[in-house]
Amino acid sequence: MENEQQAPQKKMDPSELVIPEILPILPLHGFVFYPGMGFPLQVSSEASKQLIDDVLLGDRMMGLVPSRREQVSDDDALGPDDLYKVGVVGYLHKLNKAQEGHYQILVSGTKKFAVSEFVESTSYLRARVVEVPMEIVEDKKIEALLFNIRAQFAKLVGSTELPQELVATINSLTNPFYVAYLVSSQLNLKIEMEQEILEITPLHDLLHRVARELTKRLETVEMSNQLQASMKKDMDERQREFFLRQQLQAIRKELGEGDDDKVEVRELKERVAEKGLSPQARAVVDKELTRLERIPPSSPEYTVSRNYIDWILDLPWTDATTDTLDLLKAEADLNQDHYGLKKIKKRILEFLAVRKLKEDVHGPILCFVGPPGVGKTSLGQSIARTMNRKFVRIALGGVRDEAEIRGHRRTYIGALPGRIIESLKRAGSNNPVFLLDEIDKLGNDFRGDPSSALLEVLDPEQNATFTDHYLDIEFDLSKVMFIATANVLDTIPGPLRDRMEVVELSGYTQEEKVAIASRHLLPKQLEAHALSADDLEVPAATVEALISSYTREAGVRNLEREIAAICRGTAAEIARGRTEKMVVTPEKLYDFLGPQRFYPEMKARSWGPGLATGLAWTPVGGQILFIETSKMKGRGGLTLTGKLGEVMRESATAALTYIKAHAQELGVDEDLFAGIDLHVHVPEGAIPKDGPSAGVAMVSSLVSVILGRPVRQDVAMTGEITLRGDVLPVGGIGEKVLAALRAGIRELILPVLNEKDVLEIPEDIRKGVIFHYPHTIREVLEIALEKSEAQS
Repeated sequence: MENEQQAPQKKMDPSELVIPEILPILPLHGFVFYPGMGFPLQVSSEASKQLIDDVLLGDRMMGLVPSRREQVSDDDALGPDDLYKVGVVGYLHKLNKAQEGHYQILVSGTKKFAVSEFVESTSYLRARVVEVPMEIVEDKKIEALLFNIRAQFAKLVGSTELPQELVATINSLTNPFYVAYLVSSQLNLKIEMEQEILEITPLHDLLHRVARELTKRLETVEMSNQLQASMKKDMDERQREFFLRQQLQAIRKELGEGDDDKVEVRELKERVAEKGLSPQARAVVDKELTRLERIPPSSPEYTVSRNYIDWILDLPWTDATTDTLDLLKAEADLNQDHYGLKKIKKRILEFLAVRKLKEDVHGPILCFVGPPGVGKTSLGQSIARTMNRKFVRIALGGVRDEAEIRGHRRTYIGALPGRIIESLKRAGSNNPVFLLDEIDKLGNDFRGDPSSALLEVLDPEQNATFTDHYLDIEFDLSKVMFIATANVLDTIPGPLRDRMEVVELSGYTQEEKVAIASRHLLPKQLEAHALSADDLEVPAATVEALISSYTREAGVRNLEREIAAICRGTAAEIARGRTEKMVVTPEKLYDFLGPQRFYPEMKARSWGPGLATGLAWTPVGGQILFIETSKMKGRGGLTLTGKLGEVMRESATAALTYIKAHAQELGVDEDLFAGIDLHVHVPEGAIPKDGPSAGVAMVSSLVSVILGRPVRQDVAMTGEITLRGDVLPVGGIGEKVLAALRAGIRELILPVLNEKDVLEIPEDIRKGVIFHYPHTIREVLEIALEKSEAQS
């Protein structure tokens, strides 16, 4: 059902209308509205619909002004500079409101006006206008021009598919301005030419211009008819195509526009002259343009060659953004966007400082390695923003085709450049920040190895001459700042890893997560859910409970999801009518998030001999790992359970071999092993586990159950063991330390060669933690095992 509103049925006389000093302006797209014309228009934008509603309640007059822009998706995007200065006063007769949200209006053009100035308006454009007079002069020249226009138009209607009723309409009009405008609207002129006709004030000049354009149109139609008649006899499909092209060429020649393909080549040559191409690229483009001139436009090769030239000309050979080298501002921006990450920020500020002293320094190749959710991708965005560079993210996860990086050769159908060149074109500058996301998840198959294709891209000594297979032209990538992200380093090939400066990001401590939640996550989610600080408050104590009881991660991604759930619950309460501020205490978390999901690991264990606390590294951060050992009567067998990998099984075997070989030193009866079986189990058996880091914990667990001396509950340990009893270094120390702190353990046993890794951990995290650095397993056991009664 449509809502219809319309004016009274009294006939409107244009001469009686008085144009107000200020008119609302309705922009027109793709056509010019002339005085004396009347037809329906469709209005869809909110600004234009508001204008129609206001006009309907007022004097029903509006300004109809064409837009200079060829394509506009929304009237709201138009400004005063986008419109012409001369338009027509439109009188609103009728309004239909369609169900689809569109307005269908019936408008007639009355008088011309000129815009003096645009005035401010909140919803739509308004302008101060003055009337442009349409003075009718009666003399013989005017009558002769009108007679000629009517006769020529009748001839045009007879030669084309225009309705015959138009001839009667033209002959019935007494106003010469209306005759000229109606004829002009039927000539298929460009909008610029139609606007020029509208802006002509003297009646004689107007009729003379319309008569000239009408004559041109009639000559073109006659020539087209002659060509069609002469070639119609023996025309087949190929002849028909040839005829159409000949016809088009004849029309363009008559209009002075020249051949379409020649125009394209000429435009391309002008772009080449303006573009700062390298000497090699200029030579290739000139050669391709010479070839393009000889290819018929109908040939598929023409499109292939044209696309190739367009790709070269669209690249930012000399376009670059100016770096912001204000170190104080850069430091403030980085601190505003990210909490902590001091090592990363220090590295970025060092690069900016060097850039300030030496402009031609090559862009660094940084690789941020850390668990998910610690801010690797968003850190790349912050670097681009603080340096005033364009930011481009290239997702490499699952990419298996080498051509994705370096493109396809032009011999293949549908060939395109690779992601590097395509991203440069999208960035529009030759010095953007490229984020190569998830570089550790590249694959390879029969189509090649993408990681090998990245070797040239990420080598500062080679990427100044990077060559894409499609372009086959060298492009300088040395100004690009490449940043790669990865969760693990192990899956990145050695040669590729060697080209990058690895910067490791450990997980966040609980204090850092609380600060991040308060400064970044909570305000972001409040805005996303249309809430404010007056609607919802989440105290620091609640955030701490949220972190410890509902999330278990190195980053803050799940923490943000839980905060979003609280915001959704609050929004639901407000929608039901709640007016007072929602303060979420730790006790109220159950109402929003349900039962507590995680419990302190240490409290869930019944302690005794044979239970040791190890530290493990996973792609999502560090975690503590319990090693349980039980002994029973048997024949010296060893059973391993818990879905252990091959390396971890070997660690358990090596641990038992060391104990047997050094039984006397450890105070163990050598005959004991012949009468017992040992069973080593690592809980959470459904989760695969592997790696040598649990060797120290396995030795401690085995010795503990054999001697009957419990392992200290407040100590966690990690390290690889050898058959000779040495403790070897392992990786992921930062993540493992954070995992121990989350579990409430403040005393750690680490290999002596990992002491350097501990020094990389921020001092505020290390504060209050006791680190032991043993060389041998004997030293580990002296620290880890509780003292026996004899020793006490």
